[in-house]
Amino acid sequence: MTGATTSVWATGQRPSRVQRRGRYVPESMRHPGKMLPSIAARVIATYTEPGELVVDPMCGIGTTLVEAAHLGRHAAGVEFEERWARLAVANLGHAKKQGAPGFGQVVAGDSRHIARLLPDLVGRAALVLTSPPYGAATHGHIRSTRDTGEPGVRKWNQHYSTDRANLAHQQLPALLEGFGRILAGCVELLRPGGGVAAITVRPYRVRGELVDLPGHVHQLAEEVGLVFADRIVCLLCGLGEGRLLNRASFFQLHEARKAWARGTPIHAVAHEDLLVFRRPGTPTGSQNLKDLRGERELQ
Repeated sequence: MTGATTSVWATGQRPSRVQRRGRYVPESMRHPGKMLPSIAARVIATYTEPGELVVDPMCGIGTTLVEAAHLGRHAAGVEFEERWARLAVANLGHAKKQGAPGFGQVVAGDSRHIARLLPDLVGRAALVLTSPPYGAATHGHIRSTRDTGEPGVRKWNQHYSTDRANLAHQQLPALLEGFGRILAGCVELLRPGGGVAAITVRPYRVRGELVDLPGHVHQLAEEVGLVFADRIVCLLCGLGEGRLLNRASFFQLHEARKAWARGTPIHAVAHEDLLVFRRPGTPTGSQNLKDLRGERELQ
């Protein structure tokens, strides 16, 4: 992973379920890989102005779109799975009922062809904000013996999709190739002279081996012509009185403990990398975007 960390955002002060409670329809919790609402809101508030357009090419249940609408931005999302696209529409409708001033649209389709799916938005997006999948399944929701008093672990809501064409099912090389095509299409959507692409991503382990997904995504973004501008750590843990408040899942902690028992000192990931890029033609030098971020955080 290249690029120095320039800031740390305390985006994990409240658990994800608390951040979503009442703001999203209850069925949203079925999605196994949702972006943290506080991350989406912070990115949108930092890099866009009210009335501008935000795009998420892999929008899931619409976290990016909902937070954009609540902040007075307009949003468009593409989602491969129709069931998640329907939930994104429901969440946008819920936001509208709550008085969100922005509006959004959702297209069910393959975002590897995003410029064809959203032809009217080419060159208009102030921000593309998204996150790649981490595989066909995540930790999902669990109840352990400690929770239920019954032997074994019950697990549900851990699958993105049963459709083998979904990028979540692909091995790393195919996943990266597909995500690169998505990023290339997003470059077309970004407006000249000010478009920003922000990607939240973290490393993960496959059979104990660490996969540097942030490093791969960084390379992909530069290969499609995006210019690196900033790297920010978005905390998934909370900050308490002199200590970190653990937000790691049962399985993250379980795998870490097993590794320690084998003599391999691994730790549960407690942050997302936020990688920020600009479309060529924006002001030269990454300091321009960092200055913009600093000015808006002070407002």
